[in-house]
Amino acid sequence: MEASQYHLPVLLQEVIDNLQIRPDGTYVDATFGGGGHSRAILSQLGPNGRLLVFDQDEDAYRNRIENERVTFVQHNFRHLQRFLKLYKATEVDGILADLGVSSYQFDTAERGFSTRFEGNMDMRMDTRSPLTASQVLQTYSEKALHLLFQEYGEVTNARTLAKTIVTQRKTHPLRTISEFKSLIQPIVKGNPQKYLAQVFQALRIVVNDELGALKELLQQSAQVLKPGGRLAVITFHSLEDRLVKNFMKTGQFEIQDSSYDFTTAPPPKTFQLITKKPITAGDAELKQNTRARSAKLRVAEKI
Repeated sequence: MEASQYHLPVLLQEVIDNLQIRPDGTYVDATFGGGGHSRAILSQLGPNGRLLVFDQDEDAYRNRIENERVTFVQHNFRHLQRFLKLYKATEVDGILADLGVSSYQFDTAERGFSTRFEGNMDMRMDTRSPLTASQVLQTYSEKALHLLFQEYGEVTNARTLAKTIVTQRKTHPLRTISEFKSLIQPIVKGNPQKYLAQVFQALRIVVNDELGALKELLQQSAQVLKPGGRLAVITFHSLEDRLVKNFMKTGQFEIQDSSYDFTTAPPPKTFQLITKKPITAGDAELKQNTRARSAKLRVAEKI
């Protein structure tokens, strides 16, 4: 499958411009996907440049780039530091992470990412992982379900949704998308499409521990980037964006409150912001790719 069919790379030119790629540098694409960003980075590298790409997805691996300058790591980017050490790339010049689910994953019914198709309630990015969305729905407590829909999906009636699932799952199977949709149909609030998208987002985040993995990637990026190296992250929802923004600004995930103890020195800054505000897609890109609408690119430079 051609990369362009697999996944249109979001904010491609903006990423390349902001990474300021050095021809002999070492770069990481933490989310290979269809390889669009990777191919663009590789085109800027000379014979001594290196590109290490991460993707736990089997389909992404099948789509890999055959090139002696490219190393494909078929693991989650939360293992960044370990594999960079393994491949003798302990310091790098730039890291890119595009946190969107690829179009190909959304459009493959059996992966269970999309509400538009029939398929199993799966949602695993890494099919070697044991936890599926169906298992979350069948085994999580009412309180845990309430919290995950509230925090990760910002679902308006998260409490009612959790209660309905726990009550109904005793007698109703929750294996497939259609089974799940028919079970919650009576309590869907507002626009059904938007509601289901929020519910599915929450489940996907939990199944893949997306926020936990992102925190680990950000912390490790501060360790492996050379001074002057750049970190570029594309987010697609406010939970991710907030983590990235806070980390780039302060090196922490939560902004400290105003009762900060001024007798102790603040922690030294790790990054200098390159983008004060996130970069978003222009009209031309939005016409070509509607999924770019919620994309936000933030870039910072290691001090």
